[in-house]
Amino acid sequence: MSYKITRRDEAYTYEAPGHFDVRTTRLHDAKDVNVGGITMGLSHFLPGGGCNYGANAKESVYYIIEGQMYLESEVGTPEEVKTTLYAGDSYHCGPGTKKSVVNNGTVAAQMLVAMITPPEA
Repeated sequence: MSYKITRRDEAYTYEAPGHFDVRTTRLHDAKDVNVGGITMGLSHFLPGGGCNYGANAKESVYYIIEGQMYLESEVGTPEEVKTTLYAGDSYHCGPGTKKSVVNNGTVAAQMLVAMITPPEA
């Protein structure tokens, strides 16, 4: 059994592919614990900032802490395929799901991102 505590001054920033006008901060990497599969980050999007439409190989959960983010996804009901997520809303999708997010508000948005590596088949 293992664990990792990340203090707020220990998180690190990185460049996320396909992202723009955002500061991405890594809180936890999957490699932090034994055979961990969770990566977690906190993203700070400027107004107009976001992520290009595309997919990644991980199950993903987005939780809006502050502000709002316009979400476009290839799956969901007609109301969910293109929608705005507000503080307290979340979005969960499987690996390979195409989606994009853009801060369509007038203030910076904060989004907690959890990505889960699928188990090996």
